Amino acid sequence: MISEKALKSVENAIETEADCIAKLKEFVDSEQFSKAVELLKDAERIGTSGCGHSGILCQHIAHLLCCIERPARFISPAEAVHGATGFLKENDVMIFVSRGGKTSELMPVIDICKAKNVKIITMTENMDSPMAKLSDVVLKMFITRETDKWNTQGTTSFTVGAVLIHALQAALIEETDYQAEQFGLIHPGGAVGERLNGKGL
Repeated sequence: MISEKALKSVENAIETEADCIAKLKEFVDSEQFSKAVELLKDAERIGTSGCGHSGILCQHIAHLLCCIERPARFISPAEAVHGATGFLKENDVMIFVSRGGKTSELMPVIDICKAKNVKIITMTENMDSPMAKLSDVVLKMFITRETDKWNTQGTTSFTVGAVLIHALQAALIEETDYQAEQFGLIHPGGAVGERLNGKGL
């Protein structure tokens, strides 16, 4: 059995994230969310980019968008400045995630997007950051604290970013009238595929 201190940290981690998510709704800007949904609905292609935990979140974002047939791919910051931004054309959309809004690896990628007239959606805690000021849409990440005792690991911030993109996907499903039958076609695998295609118990 682990120590009482470790068990208490389990409780604290869950409570920290639950408290943050409970308060997140207060920071949702309906105008910015509406603009984000409109951009994503009309985009022919969507890129996502971030570093560290944010980069892993961006991979999830790209997959989630593909699940409702919004063509998306994760573009690593390193590959982005070595030709991968050629994936994006004028009026496409790039989603950036950066808690501080000034990740140095992402700034050259933003410059490329601006030059190509690619629309930019940034998810950040810092609304006055350089990335926020260069974006067409900014979605506020509200974070109370991370779950580790040093308040340094990308934990609560990762969860907040995931919740925001889940909310965007839910809105996109409504705005595009995306149907479960459409998802069933591209997701025949696993228990979800069986249920969607009438084969589940």
